[in-house]
Amino acid sequence: MATMSVAYRKRLEIRGEAHDPMDLDPAISKVKEMSEVRADRTYKNGRKRKGADQTLQLCVHLGIDAKQADQALRGALSLPKGLGKTRRVIAFCEGDLARQAKDAGATEAGGDELIERIQKENWFEFDVAVAHPSLMGKVGKLGRVLGPHGLMPTPKAGTVTADVVTAVKEFTAGRIEFRNDAGGNVHVPVGKSSFAVPDIRSNIEAVLAHLNRSKPASAKGQFFKKISLAGVNTPSVLLKIEH
Repeated sequence: MATMSVAYRKRLEIRGEAHDPMDLDPAISKVKEMSEVRADRTYKNGRKRKGADQTLQLCVHLGIDAKQADQALRGALSLPKGLGKTRRVIAFCEGDLARQAKDAGATEAGGDELIERIQKENWFEFDVAVAHPSLMGKVGKLGRVLGPHGLMPTPKAGTVTADVVTAVKEFTAGRIEFRNDAGGNVHVPVGKSSFAVPDIRSNIEAVLAHLNRSKPASAKGQFFKKISLAGVNTPSVLLKIEH
């Protein structure tokens, strides 16, 4: 049986035994407080261990039947306060458009040569791949390679678009993709533990509003079943549902 670390036990104490849904601002503050708990460690040179700036993850359990294709959710949105980091974006496009994509922030941009690099070198040093529709006939061959990594460009996620330059700028700055899992849950990063509470709140509200607008017509009953927030190494906190 795995043992619970001292730091994690401290985080559980902060959260409290009563795991009742909380209003948004107090819930964010509690997750931030738990994220600040560091494992006690001193290096040989006497320096204290520096804690990581944890990514905060929102989990929304939706009232959908994930087995039904017409109830599946997949898309992308731009967070108003970003993610606190620059994402690595590549672009499948050619000619002058490839140059513009790199100027806009793409790590790599190109056509056949970029496709071949991924195929032959198993190169996945990127977070998002966008593609011009004219190249999807070739990029489609990468489905078996990129699909398992969640990196395959798709129109639903906004990563197949004629406006490649804008897509590169948005995904680099904090535009995120989402899709429901087999259990009907959507997991979305909403910022860093170092973010101010109002900034995290703005991102969470943007995600929930976007999901609410994306509710499938065939989904009946309560759409938001449960919403929780957690850091990478913290217990989750339930949020009150107001949608």
